[in-house]
Amino acid sequence: MNTRKSTAPDNQLLASLPTEVATLLQPRIEEVELTTGTLLYEAGTVLLNVYFPITAVVSLVSPLQDGACAEVAVVGREGVVGVCAYMGGGKALSSAVVQRPGLAWRMGARDIADAARDFEPLMQQLLRYTQALFAHMAQTSACHRHHALAPQLCRWLLQHLDRQAGQDLRITQECIAEMLGVRRESVTGAALQLQRDGLIDYSRGHIRVLDRKRLKQQSCECYDVVERAYEQLRNGSSAWPRHNAARRPALAGH
Repeated sequence: MNTRKSTAPDNQLLASLPTEVATLLQPRIEEVELTTGTLLYEAGTVLLNVYFPITAVVSLVSPLQDGACAEVAVVGREGVVGVCAYMGGGKALSSAVVQRPGLAWRMGARDIADAARDFEPLMQQLLRYTQALFAHMAQTSACHRHHALAPQLCRWLLQHLDRQAGQDLRITQECIAEMLGVRRESVTGAALQLQRDGLIDYSRGHIRVLDRKRLKQQSCECYDVVERAYEQLRNGSSAWPRHNAARRPALAGH
């Protein structure tokens, strides 16, 4: 994980902050490059940093004692990874694994907690995002319990596509199976059916979505429920960027 300077932030949560707050945060934040598979923190450990993804995508994963796990949420440029840092607990409720490589802003856990206490506009935006994230996690947990694999897979693909550029995902069936908490053979069967139906094109480690509209039609209701939570987040503040919004100016000093 390498640090570097950026010319323009593209994290929606940071871009929604008043300019004066962003200026005050600037000395406490740095840009880092995250690589696929990097474990940012483990469930139950004290958080040292939080991450505001720019182009990286991070899976929040709940592990079990037998080594199995399942993704409970996915975080991209709309939010922050490590919400417990400013919620008072300080310990992670889930593990965080980089799913798609890219850039993120990194900030110390103590710094974000202090800043949230000192700057009310920052705390308000963080809490509003956290509410949407918790809705995401709750709906995903219900999805794992009640919905068939094929609709779950459609939902999962859409949620990851929403947090990156383009229609291609670099991921193996083994990884998808782990994120959904199912056997790899089950994912293989569901992916082959989507490919036969013309919704995706799949080769080892590479999925291209060919028909997003139909993929959404075959997804379970959970995709729309989660998207409405994030849409409320965007609509609740005139400062929050909409989808495909123009980039905001860089944080002061970058």
